[in-house]
Amino acid sequence: MRIATFAAPLSRDGPGLLLRDIQKGEDDSLTAITFAIAQAAPDVLVLTDFDYDLDGLALAAFAQGFGADYPYLFARRPNAGLATGYDIDGNGWTGEARDAQGYGRFAGDGGIAILSRYPVAVDAVTDLSAMLWRDLPDAVLPQVGGAPFFPSEVQDILRLSSTAHWIVPIRLPDDTLVSIMAFAATPPVFDGPEDINGLRSRDELRLWEHVLDGTFGPPPDSFILAGNSNLDPTGGQGDREAMAAFLARGDLNDPHPGTTNADWGADSAGKLRVSYVLPSSDWRIIDAGITVADVNGGPHSLVWVDVSR
Repeated sequence: MRIATFAAPLSRDGPGLLLRDIQKGEDDSLTAITFAIAQAAPDVLVLTDFDYDLDGLALAAFAQGFGADYPYLFARRPNAGLATGYDIDGNGWTGEARDAQGYGRFAGDGGIAILSRYPVAVDAVTDLSAMLWRDLPDAVLPQVGGAPFFPSEVQDILRLSSTAHWIVPIRLPDDTLVSIMAFAATPPVFDGPEDINGLRSRDELRLWEHVLDGTFGPPPDSFILAGNSNLDPTGGQGDREAMAAFLARGDLNDPHPGTTNADWGADSAGKLRVSYVLPSSDWRIIDAGITVADVNGGPHSLVWVDVSR
């Protein structure tokens, strides 16, 4: 079984525009992205920058480009772009992209989508996306001068997940289940000295630590974490040590140690490892790699892992 994640640039400037571009079939970035996916041919694919619409029209249209390869699709409304009515970033304005539950110019901007060749046990999905940031055990919220950056009314509504945290059971051909732990964390940049995004990205990873440690109940028996943590264990900004410690956990495998999978160029962040496919330790790693899209496909590579029992 091949599991993959891809932070392909499949978000647009407004609602409905992704569907428009898919239907027109003239977008070079879509051509590059679909070619990379077809090359890798994963059995389960987690896309971490895909615009959500209520009826799943864009996702269905996108999946049709691969014929019958992905008959099972899953997406829910992300926190990205979900309006709060508050001045989350403290710049004196409300209603901006940074004032949503997660950065987004409109509701559904840059969500998560799962395409699968195997059935999705939709009724058994665990959605942790509504957890408040302050309610995460040992949460570290931003401060300025020793005082909370967020007023109490913001702490009362602000969610931890900038996009989503899902545990999605997939039914395999042998009738067993594997839980896909899908997420996309905020980049630990684009903030001020209060370090909203840096602290949030660390706590978005910490949520998975608590899941696997059994804080919220028995952890999944068999899982594959797939998504974009936006943290590199050895470089870039953000809590590198936290990512390195997570990768060293005994209950998961790291098939890609040292491999970068995003390239923003020498004049920017450079090459980093920010996307991950991490199977639980009960899986045997057969192979692993990355599939690089051409320049139109964005800075991220598709990350894939072949596993067996």
